[in-house]
Amino acid sequence: MRGWLLLACLIALPVPADVFTYVDAQGNRVFTDQPGSRNAKRVPLATSNRMSANPTGAAPGVTGQKPATKPLFHYDMLRVLVPDPDATIRSSAGELIVSVTSEPGLQRGHHYRLLLDGQPTAEPGPSPVFALSNIDRGSHNLSVEILDEHGRTVERTANQPFHMLRISLAQKRQTRPCTLTDYGVRPECPIKDKPEEEKNPFLRFF
Repeated sequence: MRGWLLLACLIALPVPADVFTYVDAQGNRVFTDQPGSRNAKRVPLATSNRMSANPTGAAPGVTGQKPATKPLFHYDMLRVLVPDPDATIRSSAGELIVSVTSEPGLQRGHHYRLLLDGQPTAEPGPSPVFALSNIDRGSHNLSVEILDEHGRTVERTANQPFHMLRISLAQKRQTRPCTLTDYGVRPECPIKDKPEEEKNPFLRFF
């Protein structure tokens, strides 16, 4: 038993030591660090697998940690050029052209995205001009944002209000009454409502 304890202690030593074994006169297996014992044989020891807690002196890292992403680019200015804030747009079809600008210009891999009442109007793209149609009458808010190549929002403007005034055909007809040349041309002046042309009174004599 003592021999096994000696072996365990020798293996646990930080510096490797030679261990020998032999069978004594009583037939017991004996372990010792003295090679002079009769018929003693060296015991092969496995190499220690212990290592320093920080062998390179470098800061401990986390396995599988993603590399740090590039910080967001900063634009000095981003705003909606057209329409003006609080503008009133008159369009029977609810159409609107929106133009935006940034300073500096749009960076490589970045895209503009226009929001109408907080909802994207289309997929992000490099064009600073957006064509909208069929906007409901009433007050709305526009804002524009710039997205980077990872889809992160780099910059975003505050909401800018505008008012859509969709003039009906009847209202357009009241504003500008139809003339004979308008029938069949202006949508609010259907051809079926065109009055009959006055006949020349002299033609009845021929």
